[in-house]
Amino acid sequence: MQGTRQPTSPPAAYSPTDRTVPTRSADRASYDKELVHAILDEAYVCHLGFVRDGAPVVLPTLFARVGETLYVHGSTGSRPLRMTGEPDPGLPVCLTVTHVDALILARSAFHHSINYRSVVVFGRPRAVESEGEKNAALEAFTEHIMRGRWAEVRWPTPEELAATNVVALQLDEASAKVRTGPPIDDEEDYTLSVWAGVLPLRVEPGAPEADPRLPTGTPVPDYIADFDLSKRNLP
Repeated sequence: MQGTRQPTSPPAAYSPTDRTVPTRSADRASYDKELVHAILDEAYVCHLGFVRDGAPVVLPTLFARVGETLYVHGSTGSRPLRMTGEPDPGLPVCLTVTHVDALILARSAFHHSINYRSVVVFGRPRAVESEGEKNAALEAFTEHIMRGRWAEVRWPTPEELAATNVVALQLDEASAKVRTGPPIDDEEDYTLSVWAGVLPLRVEPGAPEADPRLPTGTPVPDYIADFDLSKRNLP
């Protein structure tokens, strides 16, 4: 009797490629999907790089992850971003995000560094044309900025959707790179009487500042007043 085929679990890691294997400090690279997703989900801005008319272009822009798809946001007036998704699939791109976690102060100038977490994604994006998928992408952008916001705000009109450019990039070729720990000095420099160590850097939200045109007495929603970057509930 033939057994029942069990569903195959998706791989827990991305497959390394020539482009995602670092040429330096390869030991800091990771292809673990959970780590890649966590670094992406914590970032608000990505940098999208591609070649246009023989010259490099790098655009800082908003993005959001939905499963294994990154949605990149822009205006239909942005010709470079529009070009990345046309024709379908569009131009080869490189998308990056980086978090700076600490300054690394070594005993020598040469070994100063930073502790960081970064992700690099390669691929060919496609233009998001359907109103349904574009609306879902805008919901993802809004929720990525502030979880719980989509339920309260006015949703996009057909005219606003038409004026918004969204491209989708699959997470097929991706890697993370992370540095942690203290300085790594030359052995002979450890005897120098120079302070060395790690200076952590953190991004923390301040107190909410109301729009001047907000009616007096409008309460600050709990999800804003209690916002904690370290506890963002992301996909």
